[in-house]
Amino acid sequence: MRSGKNSLLIHRRFGQVRALGTISSSLSRTAPPTLCVPTSRDKRRPFSSPPLHLQPKLLAGIRTIFIQTESTPNVDALKFLPNHPILPSDLSPKFLEYLSPRSTLVPPHPSPLASRLLNLDGVSSVFYGSDFITITKSPDSNWAHVKPEVFSLITEAVNSGEPIVRTIGGRPTNSSGEGGFQDSLAYRDDDTETVSLIKELLETRIRPSIQEDGGDIEFRGFVDGTVFLKLRGACRTCNSSTVTLKNGIESMLMHYIEEVQGVVQVLDQEEEIAVKEFARFEEKLKELRGSGVGASSIGQVKADTSE
Repeated sequence: MRSGKNSLLIHRRFGQVRALGTISSSLSRTAPPTLCVPTSRDKRRPFSSPPLHLQPKLLAGIRTIFIQTESTPNVDALKFLPNHPILPSDLSPKFLEYLSPRSTLVPPHPSPLASRLLNLDGVSSVFYGSDFITITKSPDSNWAHVKPEVFSLITEAVNSGEPIVRTIGGRPTNSSGEGGFQDSLAYRDDDTETVSLIKELLETRIRPSIQEDGGDIEFRGFVDGTVFLKLRGACRTCNSSTVTLKNGIESMLMHYIEEVQGVVQVLDQEEEIAVKEFARFEEKLKELRGSGVGASSIGQVKADTSE
C-alpha cells in the first residue's frame, strides 16, 4: 500500500502530450507512475515521464524574441528593434518607407507586415531600416494602445520565418521613394565632383546620426549652390527637422564644401498642402487674438481652414 500521492505535470504542445516531471512522495520501492495515452491506432500504451535532466531538450523548439524600443526626437515616432534583419542584404536602398496601404502592395518591394501595421488604428506610416522599424502614429493616438498591437504583429512576422520585405518585378508607382527606390546617396557615373563630395558627407557623417533617430535622408539634387534633401522616417514629421537641416546638415556641408550655399528640404505634395493650411490657420489665429475674439470663434476658424 502506497503512503503518498503522485502528481504528473503534462505539457501539451503541437498536439502532443509530453511529460515534464514527476513529483512523488511514495516509497522508494514504489514503481514510477504511468500514463495511458491514445495512439493513432486507437490503442492504449503506457507512457512514462522522462528524467528531469532530459526536460530542457524537450522545450528547445520553443522560440522567443526580444523587441527593444527606443524613443526618437519625434514624440509621435517610436523605434522598434526586433534583433532580426528587416531589409534584405542585397537591397539597394538603405531604407523603405510606407505612407499608405497601397504602397505596401505595389512593386518593387511590397511588405505584408507593413500592410498589417498601417491597418492599425493610429498608425500613419511605417519605416524600415536595416535592423529596425520606425512606427509613426497620429498625434491624437496614444502609445499605450498602439504599442501592444505593434509588438504582436512584429513578433508574429518574425516567428513566421517569411521575409518581411518581398522583391518582385516592376517599378515604383511614384518618385517619392514610397515603397521602394534606388539609394539616392549611391555613386553615379554622371555625378560631378561636388555632388560626389556631398553624397560622401551625407553617407558617412550625417546618415548614421539620422538613422540613430529612426529615420534616413534622401538626396534630391544640387542646383545653383543649393542642396535639396528629403528627410524620412521619424525625421519626416519631426518638429525639429528644420533645426536639423539648418544647424546640422547645412552647417556641415557649407563648412567642408565651399560650393554649397544652403540646404532646402523637399516636401511631397501632401506635406506642402499641410504646411500651407497650418500657415493659414496661424495667420487667422493671430488676427483673432489681436482683435480679442473668444475661444469659441477660434475653434470655428480651425474648422473653416480644414474644409
